[in-house]
Amino acid sequence: MSKGLTIARSFYRSGHKVIGADFEPYYIPVCGRFSTSLCRFYRVRKPNPGAGGAQKYVQDLVDIVKKEGVELWVSCSGVAAPIEDGEAKEVLEKLTNCKAVQFSVDITSKLHEKDSFIENTKKLGLNVPETYPIRSERDAVSFLYPGVEREDGKRYIMKFTGTDDSIRADMTLCPLSTEAKTRRHIAVLKPSPSRPFVLQQFISGPEFCTHSVAIRGRIKSFTACSSSELLMHYRAMDPRSSLFKAFLKYTETYAVKMGEEFTGHFSIDFLVYDNVGDGTGRSVEELMRSIFPIECNPRAHTAAVLFAEKSEEVAEAYLAILDDGVSERETKGIAIPCSNTPGYYWIGHDLVTRILLPILCLLQGKMSMAEMAANWTEFLQHLLFWKDGTYEIWDPWPMWWLYVVYWPGMFWVSILGGDLWSRCNVSTTKLFRCS
Repeated sequence: MSKGLTIARSFYRSGHKVIGADFEPYYIPVCGRFSTSLCRFYRVRKPNPGAGGAQKYVQDLVDIVKKEGVELWVSCSGVAAPIEDGEAKEVLEKLTNCKAVQFSVDITSKLHEKDSFIENTKKLGLNVPETYPIRSERDAVSFLYPGVEREDGKRYIMKFTGTDDSIRADMTLCPLSTEAKTRRHIAVLKPSPSRPFVLQQFISGPEFCTHSVAIRGRIKSFTACSSSELLMHYRAMDPRSSLFKAFLKYTETYAVKMGEEFTGHFSIDFLVYDNVGDGTGRSVEELMRSIFPIECNPRAHTAAVLFAEKSEEVAEAYLAILDDGVSERETKGIAIPCSNTPGYYWIGHDLVTRILLPILCLLQGKMSMAEMAANWTEFLQHLLFWKDGTYEIWDPWPMWWLYVVYWPGMFWVSILGGDLWSRCNVSTTKLFRCS
């Protein structure tokens, strides 16, 4: 994925020996395998709950660490294997001298699920949106229709605590206009003890995502940017803005309260009240009460690409884990992208969404010429002034492989297997299945 490739390049450009590993679904080589930044690459077995769980995956990592004499493992996995990465961290640090930038199983479990993350955040004394666990249709209906008329006017979004691509984009506000419509919506989602949901208070306002590296309860690198349900354009917030400082303060406070064992990638998605704006004229303490965490990613976030121009600082942030006691690395400030950091996009995504789809919509009468021209202008701006999240002039082969081999291969495998997809994320190489 782009985030792993960016981190690997940071270590390489700082003079370190970098070894890559990935799952390579369907045995289609991933683009990162061909990066100049890697001296070697290994295919590891993907965790499979029905065939030994994480045991084979962890064993593959242990074998690589022992064979190569690895000193530091930086976990860059996706949403599907957070707990397994926690298991791998614990085994690696027990059986080898390798350190891991990865949370333990216990901490990962608290952060990964939406309901447990909110509960843990509340225990730390930080503000959170109202969030209620839902384990059945009855739970949801009873909460939304308590038998007395609601006067607060609050609305809620019903979110699956796990991963289900088919309902990932469903942001329906509950309750609906009638109880019957609400019941039908809940029935479609099928909540149960084995398929848990949460009802989370809807906050009307913009969404932001953050990415940070925490080492022993201290934030060593941090960035924030505007977010969306499928984020494919990254632009770092100005670190001088009050809102950025509030996100950083919230993240630092969280890390400190979690203690010395808090080491790993830490990314929070926030919602901010509409009336806050960019936070100008408000204190950080005041803004801290106006930002609401809605979920957490206890893993590297794609926003890591915003650090591509800060290779040495990023590498230093990670290497602080190897130091015992106070050192020069330990006392350095937080690595933050500069205010003039370029925006990042993926040309394959933009070619489809800003060039091809607008043409199709125009032919179908769903878009005007002016709207199509606006899309084309945006594409040209990205091409000229932004950076592609995969391409580097000194390391071009990952991008070439991504579009010439990897994605065509993934599409053919899906077509031949009869697996339908609704969209794909070029940056994470993920296909969103329809069912």
